Amino acid sequence: MRKVIAQRLQEAKREVPHFYLTVDCAVDALLETRAQLNERSDAYNLSVNDFVIRAAALALRKVPAANASWVDGALRQYGSADVSVAVAIEDGLVTPIVRNADGKGLAEISAEVKELAGRARAKPMGLAPEEYQGGTFSVSNLGMYGIKEFAAIINPPQSMILAVGTAEQRPVVKDGALAIATMMSCTLSVDHRVVDGALGATFLQAFKGLIEDPLTMLL
Repeated sequence: MRKVIAQRLQEAKREVPHFYLTVDCAVDALLETRAQLNERSDAYNLSVNDFVIRAAALALRKVPAANASWVDGALRQYGSADVSVAVAIEDGLVTPIVRNADGKGLAEISAEVKELAGRARAKPMGLAPEEYQGGTFSVSNLGMYGIKEFAAIINPPQSMILAVGTAEQRPVVKDGALAIATMMSCTLSVDHRVVDGALGATFLQAFKGLIEDPLTMLL
């Protein structure tokens, strides 16, 4: 597996013209919403990453031009938001896919990610190829390791991957006064053949808006 990962990432970095966009998201409202939802039921335990996956999928719905790939010398547009989620396993990583994530609620996404990740970490790996090949967008979250921010390598033929850092308290200026807010840095790696800077920024603005107003993800 390591050899395959090395070959794919080397090819991606060599062949795909990457550029990067970073945004800081205020997540105090998200953390409060998550806590309230988790208190209501023992049937689920939502993670921050579940909100990230749903926000990314809904942002792709809002900005459909960004949900595309460069394949065989042409632009290919996708009609569904199939989000690949990076999962670390003992000998590398795998990216199981939450298909049609824009049409699924947080609880369904949470359950699906846990089930897919569990089978990904099993020995032997319990995922079929179609469960980790063919997504349209990727999310890689290293926040649980305390990583503030990072940039990820695009997973071809996808055109974007979102790298999510830890949520941490930082000083911010609100209405001209200094305050403390919980902030999360997210860096979008973009294939410039498919997505230009303004389009990538529009997608990231849509994502940030959803993260900072999490109730909109419940509608």
